[in-house]
Order: sequence, then C-alpha cells, then structure tokens
Amino acid sequence: MRALVTGGTGKLGSAVVERLEVEGWQVVAAGSRDGDVSHVAGARALVERTVGELGGLDVLVNGASRGFTAKPFEQVTEDDLDAALGATVKGSFLVTQAAAAHLRVSRGVVIMLEDVAGYQPWTSFSAHSAAKAAQSMLTRVLARALAPDVRVVGIVPGAVAVDPDQEERRAAESPLGRVGSPDDVAEAILYLAGAEFVTGTSLVVDGGRLLQSGASPVT
Repeated sequence: MRALVTGGTGKLGSAVVERLEVEGWQVVAAGSRDGDVSHVAGARALVERTVGELGGLDVLVNGASRGFTAKPFEQVTEDDLDAALGATVKGSFLVTQAAAAHLRVSRGVVIMLEDVAGYQPWTSFSAHSAAKAAQSMLTRVLARALAPDVRVVGIVPGAVAVDPDQEERRAAESPLGRVGSPDDVAEAILYLAGAEFVTGTSLVVDGGRLLQSGASPVT
C-alpha cells in the first residue's frame, strides 16, 4: 500500500506510521514542516510530492490536528478556533480534494482520524470538539461524493498515546479499564484499508469511552 498520513510526525501519527511500515506499506508521514494543509497550495503540493515519491496513492489518512488545549469557552480566541478548524476540517477537505483523482485511479480509501470529542460535548475543548464533529460529517459527505471509486471511512480513537502520569486516570474512563495504544489505531487502519464493502461509517476504537458520560477529560 502507498499511503500519505497527515499528522504523521506527531506522537500518535509517528507510531502509527512505524507500524504501517512494518506491515510493508510505503508511507509519506507529513507534519507541519511539510506545508500548511489548511490552504489549497499546501495541500496540493503535499499530495503531488507524495505521488511523485510513491508512484501513486492508495490510502490517505487525514490525521492533521491542532488546538488541543484545555480552555474555558469564554477564553477561546479566534486564533484558537482557526487553528482547530484549519488543520482538522480544512486540512481533511483540501488534502482529500487534491488526492481524489489519484485515489480514483487506484480505487483507494480515505481514512479520517476522528476523535471521541466529535461525538461528546467536551466543554474544555470546545474548538477541538467542534472541529472533530465537522470532520466526522466529512467522512459521510465525502463517502457519497467520491463513491463508487473511492471509499471514505473514519476511525474514532479514545485515549491512546497517553502520557504515563495520566494512564491511571484515563484508564478509569474506559469500561475496559485500560488506555489504548497506537497499535490499536494502526490495526483499525489495516482493517479498513482492506474492507472493500465498508464506506461512509466510522470505527470507534476507544475501549468503550463513548459509553461513559459526555464530560471532557479535563474539567
């Protein structure tokens, strides 16, 4: 598989990329230094560079995200909102738009890295929660827009890649009583990449976090 992973140099993204490469995938892991995907020029340049390096594109993982900082709603600034919506929503939209023609050729798949915050009202992360909710709708809109040539699916991670000092608290939020790992997310990507009759839906990988209350992890 030839894949582009935006947000692929972050804590979760880099670990996921490492696992995909172990599975034999050719991966371009893109971070903020590789261009601003919230603008058309940056998104198109990244896709063209990736296609040039890999000789085509089979999988696009939209994992770019910014603005995950706890802050009361009244203190969220316009810059905070632009950062969250820019990377997550505009980035997912514009990179997919730039990659669509290449993915049609390979009959590929777009995988949105969503978040349980998009399904719960995290008041301490209002901009992030709103951006992730919009991204989850993009999963469904783009699945219809790009069918039947390209599948579009989502993954909804819970607590994965958690700092060691937070593991006990975050594990208590899950009915399974543990936190997840980047491998849990990578396994979901591997499954969805090959699930040829699955599109327009999202796979929740959260240990049951969504079964709990809608409270933010930081209050």
